[in-house]
Amino acid sequence: MVKHKISSDYNAHEVASESGPGDVFGNEAGHDIKYKKLSWQMVAGLMIAEIVSNGMLALPYSIAAVGLVPGIIIIIFLGIFATYTSWLLIEFKLRHPEVHNMGDAGQILFGPIGRAVLAAGTIIFAVFATGGQMLAGQIALSSLSDHALCNVLFTGILAIASVICSFPRTLDNLKTLGIASVSTFTVAALVGMIGAGLYPTPDRVVVATTSATFFNGFFAITNPVFAYAGHFMFFILMSEMKRPQDALKSAVTLQTFSTTLYVVFAVVTYVLLGDTVSSPSFLSLEIRWQKAAFGISLLNFILAGGLYAHTAAKLIFVRLFRRSRHLHSHTVIGWATWTFLILLVNAAAFVLAVGIPIFNYLIGIAASLFAAWYTYGLAGFFLLHMLYHDGRGWREWLRKWGQATLALLTILLGAFICIAGMYVTVRGITDAYDQGTVMAPFSC
Repeated sequence: MVKHKISSDYNAHEVASESGPGDVFGNEAGHDIKYKKLSWQMVAGLMIAEIVSNGMLALPYSIAAVGLVPGIIIIIFLGIFATYTSWLLIEFKLRHPEVHNMGDAGQILFGPIGRAVLAAGTIIFAVFATGGQMLAGQIALSSLSDHALCNVLFTGILAIASVICSFPRTLDNLKTLGIASVSTFTVAALVGMIGAGLYPTPDRVVVATTSATFFNGFFAITNPVFAYAGHFMFFILMSEMKRPQDALKSAVTLQTFSTTLYVVFAVVTYVLLGDTVSSPSFLSLEIRWQKAAFGISLLNFILAGGLYAHTAAKLIFVRLFRRSRHLHSHTVIGWATWTFLILLVNAAAFVLAVGIPIFNYLIGIAASLFAAWYTYGLAGFFLLHMLYHDGRGWREWLRKWGQATLALLTILLGAFICIAGMYVTVRGITDAYDQGTVMAPFSC
């Protein structure tokens, strides 16, 4: 691997070769199953399909809680900051082509314990996120059918669809669905805004700023925070790129598209529907427009859930069969293991989604514990590590104190989001039980 330095403006010119020593998939010439086939455009599309999903539908509610101006500032700031942290993750991956997932990065930063914690966190968050997409799809199907079936059955249908979408061994085989998913969800957002415009809420209240308690304010802010929580997939996606060096183009495209869509959708929907807007916001639409928006967005919910499930299964699969013929060949052991992992991850997500009444809150806990670090905090450790090995150890931190300070602030922001997110989520659980709004397990 060729080392490259991260300069004062983070512009690295020398990068590891596409199939150099340590590359997780190595030279794939002659292999039956080839992973490194993604272009940067396809990576951008898959990432957009993953993060621009049901989380966006909670953003109008967040703006209603904190006010129009603070809401816009928060969404734009988080988008810019997510772009910066994406840059650092990409730089770290280019220096360490052997990194396939956050667990591998944890091994480099913190040793075996770091690998175990970050790998387990990736799997846990991916499983919970899969379940979250199943619930989003269940809401859509319930709306479309006028609640014709039990919610458990609807979620089961979504689980089967998620198994089908997550089953291909390589992410390249999901690219067509990715394009369709991005297209349909963008259209669904437009349909939602048009529906809100044709049937706005009468006597709605729209405010530029509003006072809120820390609990109410931060509970709402967690929606835009976690709407950017896709960084934990970056390493896995980059590992399957033809040219990982182009990953920054994917990240910039992703963040530019998502931030623009987030702001436009959240502002327009909030202004038209007011402070009583629901979460997800499609539920506040007139029933015909609600069904149209949910129906168009259904493919996105399915594919996003499939991508999360694929990520969890891929991490375990590569860990088991790295440098083994089962990784690249059509072997019985390889396919049997892959099938088992896909079924296991989706089954776990289904059981958690329908069997735990407070599952939505548990998603918030998982996101606070892991996504806050994967999206923001860990990037600070990556930068400190790169600076340390670029120069004279910790003296390089003093020499490049501006970059080191920014790294520390990034770590502190990740810690704050983690701790505050845990606090408001746990309090939300206690309030839900006190108010008697928690339903029974496997309830329709």
